[in-house]
Amino acid sequence: MEKEEIKLIIKEGEGLTAEFKEKFTPKIDRDIVALANAKGGLIIFGVNDGGKVVGEKLTSQMKAEILSLARNCDPHVTISKISQIGNAVAIEVLEGDEKPYSCSSGYFRRLDAVTQKMSQREVRTMFRETTDMFFESLPCKGFTFEDVSFAKAKAFLKEAKISFKVNRENAASFLSSLNIYKENKINNAGVLMFAADINKFLPYSETILAAFKGTDKMHIYDRKDVRDDLLTQLNEAMAFLKKHLNVRSEIHELDRHDIYEIPLDALREALVNALIHRDYSRRGTSIYVSVFDDRVEIVNPGGLPAGITKVNFGKESARRNPIIADLFHRMGKVERMGTGIGKMKELMLEAKLKEPVFTSDSFFHVIFYRSPEYALKQAVMKTTQKTTQKTTQKTTQKILDLVRQNPSITREELTKAIGLSNAGIKFNLNKMKKENLLRRVGPDKGGHWEIVKI
Repeated sequence: MEKEEIKLIIKEGEGLTAEFKEKFTPKIDRDIVALANAKGGLIIFGVNDGGKVVGEKLTSQMKAEILSLARNCDPHVTISKISQIGNAVAIEVLEGDEKPYSCSSGYFRRLDAVTQKMSQREVRTMFRETTDMFFESLPCKGFTFEDVSFAKAKAFLKEAKISFKVNRENAASFLSSLNIYKENKINNAGVLMFAADINKFLPYSETILAAFKGTDKMHIYDRKDVRDDLLTQLNEAMAFLKKHLNVRSEIHELDRHDIYEIPLDALREALVNALIHRDYSRRGTSIYVSVFDDRVEIVNPGGLPAGITKVNFGKESARRNPIIADLFHRMGKVERMGTGIGKMKELMLEAKLKEPVFTSDSFFHVIFYRSPEYALKQAVMKTTQKTTQKTTQKTTQKILDLVRQNPSITREELTKAIGLSNAGIKFNLNKMKKENLLRRVGPDKGGHWEIVKI
């Protein structure tokens, strides 16, 4: 571990594979087992939660205590290296191959940037999954640094508010610090986030956006397939939803605020959930975002992650893709403690809308019902349009009957006979001429009307 790598990790902040401590404490055994139960990572002494280096000195006694704490874990946790780097002390913990690990205080795991005690159910689930390997962690065959988009890497850094200039010289350190580059190979999570051409490697990792007329999938009037990195998929999906949802504006303290019929934060939470929890190993599937007259549906491949049941749904959190979840957390797109379900419900209730409906089979579904107020306005608008259309048709027929009786009839005579204003008769005559129902022969004075077709 080099000094520049430590600086980069400190800039990026705490995450799935990085924990900061101001001083050494024996309670770090919780963080040691949490990292071993996740993807491994670093515990850095001499850095506060805000990323400020306050300094810590590595002593022989501290080193001995750390190794003793790791040996006393069950099973023993492997500490790769303990070193003084600048004013900080770094402990490198390897990912364990005998999960789950426990310390004297129990079983712990990493959830984004938090070390959290595991429930009995979570411990049993980890035992079952010990032999499984997350798809996101698998190296992507044929993917090299030449396939990395540095524009997408810079977009990530901007979203994460990290002041670091990534280039080909430091790309390995950058990707390694995000847990997507290991042993000269970039994993699938790295491809999903930073591939210049994702279709070349993971062509089925798309989001399909569609808008339908009515409440079923019979008539589609707008569609967009987004085959790009996950951040782009999120941004494109939000833009599509904003395009097809109703919005009103309110003025607060001289500033205009656009208010969408479904809270955008609730929709964004659902989209992020879909991207984080999608089963990317399932070929031939996509995330679907569908807009209907009465609702919005967001569907992603993969049911509830292992360990989540109908009873603890929305109360406990499990990540199907912890690396991707960590990257979205770094960008500020997801809460640390898995509060997304509760947040969606709360936002909908605040907007005086129905709670979102969640269902799960081999796919996970979220349904947001649109505002009945807007639906009522649309119904009134349609009724008004139908009434106007009928009135126009009656006026057209009256004009045709009068012209048939008297081809030389004037606009003033039509006004008196039909009971419309002069402007109204003029509008209808012009409309009929455009529709090739009627034409004027000769001058305004002395000419006459001819019926072209009936």
